Amino acid sequence: MATSGNADSDVKLKRSLSLSLLTLYGLGTMVGAGIYVLLGEAAGRAGMHTPIAFLLAALVVAPTALSFGELSARFPKSAGEALYVRVGLDSSLLALIVGLLVVMAGTVSAASIVVGSVGYIQSLVAIPSMAVIFLVVILLGGLAAWGITQSVLVAAILALVEIGGLLAVVIAGAPNVLDDPDFLSTAFLVGEMPAWNGILAASILAFYAFIGFEDMVNVAEEVKKPERNLPLSILLALLLTTFLYVSVATVAIATVPPDLLAASKTPLALVFSTTTGWPIQILSLIGAVAAINGILIQIVMAPRVLYGLSRQHALPVFLGKVHPKTRTPLYATLLITGLVLALALFFPIDKLARWTALTALIIFTLCNLALIRIKVTQPEPPATLSLPLIVPILGLISSLGFLLVDVMRGLID
Repeated sequence: MATSGNADSDVKLKRSLSLSLLTLYGLGTMVGAGIYVLLGEAAGRAGMHTPIAFLLAALVVAPTALSFGELSARFPKSAGEALYVRVGLDSSLLALIVGLLVVMAGTVSAASIVVGSVGYIQSLVAIPSMAVIFLVVILLGGLAAWGITQSVLVAAILALVEIGGLLAVVIAGAPNVLDDPDFLSTAFLVGEMPAWNGILAASILAFYAFIGFEDMVNVAEEVKKPERNLPLSILLALLLTTFLYVSVATVAIATVPPDLLAASKTPLALVFSTTTGWPIQILSLIGAVAAINGILIQIVMAPRVLYGLSRQHALPVFLGKVHPKTRTPLYATLLITGLVLALALFFPIDKLARWTALTALIIFTLCNLALIRIKVTQPEPPATLSLPLIVPILGLISSLGFLLVDVMRGLID
């Protein structure tokens, strides 16, 4: 609903995010629960070829990530997905729907992670569940309201802890890979069709471990040199995430038989304790860090979408107000923090969270379609990234394919 008034005359967001900070922010959005949860399920389907499944998933998601890179270079604004759809598909209503879908996905995702983090945190500190939820959401909401630099710096530090935990697993387990001269050929060379069937099934699961790069475009108005740094950081985050996932998957199957990984409720913890010999509580701490980082990133991202939609005159003006001292969208941040808290405390998040990945795939499909139309109908602007048309076409095909698989799986379930 458009409103009267002009938020453009107010205080603007502060451009303070460098390429390195933005890349770490992106890693924080992508690396996390995916590898912790999906490793065992992927191993159950792909067996010794699990690393190929993660590599294939990265190749499938790459065209959409690159499409977001070009779109963010062309239109470095908050509520990026909504803007891309509005310009590319010439529909303000569809743009508003996409923007609200992004907010919904981020809010539900944050609330789901809050609930999921309770067990990790309670394994370290004995406090009631509701107290954990309240403290985590309020503290992270306060940090997000305090400032973008502070929020992303904390997110970057937490991302480094997550990455450090995964690298510890890789380094400790590397001898298991190197000591067997036939292991790499067994893992990475596939000849029989039944093996490929398992790899393809596992890659569909692994695809969801790469979702998160799309959140990066919603801090566009706080990025230094966004036309360069946004697409470059998306590419770097995807490459580094792929390296981590494939490395962890390789070490995992070299250390623990795939059937044991599939049977474990905490497969990464099993690999971690086997390779490092360290107490399992360390992984609980890293799991808590990953959860907190995931919550923070969503509480930072979703208000920027509301802010951007307000600046596009699609939502009330107050959501586009920036506090003159903190230089953050304070009202939008307070609203999202309150919604996350309410969902985490009172709603069955496990059911709502199933829609997060589905929502992301709808957004991917529409954004790839928007870029295709932009590239066909509009001249290339100077000094921005311009990809071959085949890239968004491949992104559209892969997003639609995974969307159909997700819908069919939901109907079967």
